[in-house]
Amino acid sequence: MDKYLICGLGNPGAEYAGTRHNTGYMVLDAFAKASNAVFSDKRYGFVGETSLKGRKVFLLKPTTYMNLSGNAVRYWLNQENIDQQRLLVISDDVALPLGDFRLKGSGSNGGHNGLGHIQQLIGQQFARLRMGIGSDYPQGGQVDWVLGHFSDEELGVLQPRIELVTDIIKSFVLAGIDITMNQYNRLGKNRSEREVKEE
Repeated sequence: MDKYLICGLGNPGAEYAGTRHNTGYMVLDAFAKASNAVFSDKRYGFVGETSLKGRKVFLLKPTTYMNLSGNAVRYWLNQENIDQQRLLVISDDVALPLGDFRLKGSGSNGGHNGLGHIQQLIGQQFARLRMGIGSDYPQGGQVDWVLGHFSDEELGVLQPRIELVTDIIKSFVLAGIDITMNQYNRLGKNRSEREVKEE
């Protein structure tokens, strides 16, 4: 059976729940809920399992804290003998406006510590989906911003986008990275699908 690892980056602990840096966790929670998957506290992370048309999908929320995310990803790739081409990592990104997203098959870490540590341990050849959290903070305020909580208004923008990303995860597993990028990256800017179709 083909196996896939979907990793949502974040920090464990109640004080980090709902913070911008935990957007990856939020996406995985939504996907797990839609898939009836349940997370268990396992080595290096909260891990859930589901299947999609005969493919086994492991969901990973690392509990190593963001800067050591690579430990969790490397361990679970090896533990379940999952090909790196079947890894998708979801992270927050201050360089993208709130609700925007970008899917890539490889590339730089964009200054994201979680992605950076994963790259240190396994290289750059893995798919990543970056979710925009905006950058409405003063100079020097990035740490407070990413560790701050989303407002209700921001969550209102983000929630439908998280639902769209659950579809992207399914497409990644069933159709692969190239087809999924072609299909969904045009929707990456946070506008309605209708607006995009009318262009």
